[in-house]
Amino acid sequence: MTPESALTATSETSLVPVAGTPADKNPALVYLAGLAPGSRRTMRQALDAIARTLSGGICDAETLPWGALRFQHTAAIRAKLAEDHEPATANKMLAALRGVLRSAWQLGQLTAEDYHRAIDLKGVKGSAVAAGRELQAGELSALLSACGDDASPSGARDGAVIAVMYAAGLRRAEVVATDLADYDAATGRLVVHGKGHKERTAYLINGAAAALADWLTLRGDAPGPLFVPVGKGGRVDVRRMTAQAVWNLLEKRAGEAGVREFSPHDLRRTFVSDLLDAGADIATVAKMAGHANVQTTARYDRRPEDAKRKAAGLLHVPYPRRGLGV
Repeated sequence: MTPESALTATSETSLVPVAGTPADKNPALVYLAGLAPGSRRTMRQALDAIARTLSGGICDAETLPWGALRFQHTAAIRAKLAEDHEPATANKMLAALRGVLRSAWQLGQLTAEDYHRAIDLKGVKGSAVAAGRELQAGELSALLSACGDDASPSGARDGAVIAVMYAAGLRRAEVVATDLADYDAATGRLVVHGKGHKERTAYLINGAAAALADWLTLRGDAPGPLFVPVGKGGRVDVRRMTAQAVWNLLEKRAGEAGVREFSPHDLRRTFVSDLLDAGADIATVAKMAGHANVQTTARYDRRPEDAKRKAAGLLHVPYPRRGLGV
């Protein structure tokens, strides 16, 4: 039986939309409420996709009767996800599925036996080339130079954002969640508010500390977010920035610096890769990055790729170049 036929056979008769369930009795909403804000949107999208698949497009995360799911439903969904998505994406969606089923069980909408059977699913295995890229040292210098050429407070702020994101491996959400009180200029210690309400410490040394000092001279010592919007005329507005604003400023500075496109997460990727290249212990780097599992950190390790590149250079391909005229 294919994943599509299994889903059709298991969903048409039992998964009828349920509307009007109070938020505190809705498994999807209860599950999502327990997540960090940065994860909520991603997992909501995953649950919506699963609900649409299970119901033939009739239900979304809020209206699917999650308490009616049984092993045949979840097994079919796992097969479908493995077929349609990369392993990392499929496993993230399965994590959302397990989470909402746990909420359904805790709310008394699913028996313990049915719950444990429904979540008894193997992870999707496989490997893929990591998305994104690392920035070269020259690119990082060009970005910071572009900020330095801007004499406005925006230039100082953006230079500090880039320096801190690279030196501490911050995610966009972590940048905007950081407050002035989280930074101790005397020691360089920065408290980072990470995923799942977890905190870690980072240390800003040399250039990162200097960049932040320049920004704080302009920002002032008013309590509130560490990084704030800069309005017209260079007016510093002490209120929280959005994660999208961080993306926008990186895009702007990349254009000014002539640096090819990169994502905010690529600065974090570069932070991990450069530390490992420099000989830092992978367990220490995992703690610095806020990774719960050192295997997550290992995915950023570019040293195996460098070894493969060097090994490829040992081979001689006797290809004669064509004498093409210009």
